[in-house]
Amino acid sequence: MGSLVWDQHACLPLVVGTGVEPLTRLASPAPTFVSVNAGYRPQSFADSTALLTSFRASIAAHPGLRTVGTVDELRAATASGQVAVAFDLEDANPLDGDLDNLARLAELGVRTVAPTYNHANRAGSGCLDATDAGLTRWGRDLVARMNEVGVVPDGSHCGRRTGLDIAAASSGPVVYSHSCMAAVWEHPRNITDDQARACAETGGVVGVTGVGIFLGPNTPTLEAMARHLEYAVELVGIEHVGVSTDHSFDADDFLAEIAANPGVFDESYTRWGPIQWMPPEDFVRLEDFLAGRGWSPSDIAAVTGGNFLRVAERVWARR
Repeated sequence: MGSLVWDQHACLPLVVGTGVEPLTRLASPAPTFVSVNAGYRPQSFADSTALLTSFRASIAAHPGLRTVGTVDELRAATASGQVAVAFDLEDANPLDGDLDNLARLAELGVRTVAPTYNHANRAGSGCLDATDAGLTRWGRDLVARMNEVGVVPDGSHCGRRTGLDIAAASSGPVVYSHSCMAAVWEHPRNITDDQARACAETGGVVGVTGVGIFLGPNTPTLEAMARHLEYAVELVGIEHVGVSTDHSFDADDFLAEIAANPGVFDESYTRWGPIQWMPPEDFVRLEDFLAGRGWSPSDIAAVTGGNFLRVAERVWARR
């Protein structure tokens, strides 16, 4: 059995009744965890609670998968050979402006929330906004509530100043669940060295993702991922770097949405042609790939899962 494989963000179709079988593509002899998106800008609280209820029921009916809400549950699931699953939100919109709704979503398994998705909302600014006004007062209250209920604040998709403000506002670790390094490949979705350092100072983790347009000119390869990982490790230290696929199991739907909504997804999403994602079958080979580049077993174990597990042990226990 290999090191823990922790995929901090992946996407299923945001449709009640959708199948969860695609998640088993992440299964391997190694213990495995994946966080599944349960909503972003278009979803309301009712939408996301319905999605979470549907996802949980489908996962419960699948012998290879198990929903987890605690680290003990995660360990039990992976020890039995199941893929452990929790959930995340990519925007605060599914809260309907009511911070009390966060606790309900946490009860349904949401463990990570990004305040904004690409563009400004009540919480702050997005990474595609021309002006980043930073985290709002309500956004700061949101981060504080996340700290209270055991949800990890996430800077992915947020504006750069907003991301720095999230780190400053949080009393616990923050993460960039699925963001690559701007110094390696300049893209508005990638993060600056300052953002990575601020994240690390909270005890958090930068999760380098497997999306082609964030790794390079649409290059979703392990080689490209390794370049970002190695840069991040050199910058903030081995204990603050992790991985995510950001794999869209709903790729056709997502590509159609990009084409239909140029105001939400600008040319930085489209200039390299249809987005390509790293297949889960490649992602689960990352341990062997890094070993071939000379990484030590302990460093591999930290990046492929140990660092995000450490954040979960610290934050999820607050529930």
